Amino acid sequence: MDIGAAARQARTLDRLEHRPWPLPTRPWTLGQTWEGQLFAHWRVQVDELRARVPAALEVEEHDGSAWLSITPFRLSSLRVRGALPVPLVSSFLEVNVRTYVRALDGRPGVWFFSLDASSALAVAVARRLYRLPYTSARITMSQRGEWLAFDCARLGERGRVLSTRYRPHGAPFSAPPGSLEAFLTERYCLYTTNDRGDLLRAEIHHPPWELRRADAEISLATLAQLELGGDPVCHYSDRQDALVWLPERVR
Repeated sequence: MDIGAAARQARTLDRLEHRPWPLPTRPWTLGQTWEGQLFAHWRVQVDELRARVPAALEVEEHDGSAWLSITPFRLSSLRVRGALPVPLVSSFLEVNVRTYVRALDGRPGVWFFSLDASSALAVAVARRLYRLPYTSARITMSQRGEWLAFDCARLGERGRVLSTRYRPHGAPFSAPPGSLEAFLTERYCLYTTNDRGDLLRAEIHHPPWELRRADAEISLATLAQLELGGDPVCHYSDRQDALVWLPERVR
């Protein structure tokens, strides 16, 4: 267990100048850390995503395209505010499929098409508290020389898999404002809906991403449920600490 993670997560509140809007006035709920994360981004047509995103959200474009991203990583040091991470249940593997959206009040964020996780407990809690489309999956992640190998197979849905290996290269950098990298990573809320179809927003806070370029060999990527053409734009993050608030209805 990373004994310094809780303190690092709390210290993210020391850096606020990069945020596009103020922090919520209510307390945050969860602290978590994302490790060994690949961002693999594909250009897609807006029309391919529009029917899969609520009408209350605009599908955002950059460089003339909407974007779909697959992001495998290890989630670690998960904890409730005021508590330390609990051994054995605070770390698991996850892979998300997402796109980039904006609410009518102008706040950009992330819309998740799917979130696969290796922890059945995390899946149950996230589906209940955050109304996110989490699914249980069999996932492995291993270091093989300079490569990270990541394999995911969704349970109960045959053929929904991700198989990839990736490695970072080059010096770390922060995404300049207005760049594609900033568009794809510097997001400070997520959107979802409740059972009545109301749009919900969960606020997120983290320092600016420290990214590196990445090579990725993706042999299977059917979690996306879309045809993904061409080579993705890839980035890598070694570690990111974050705080997450409970969702609220967007008014």
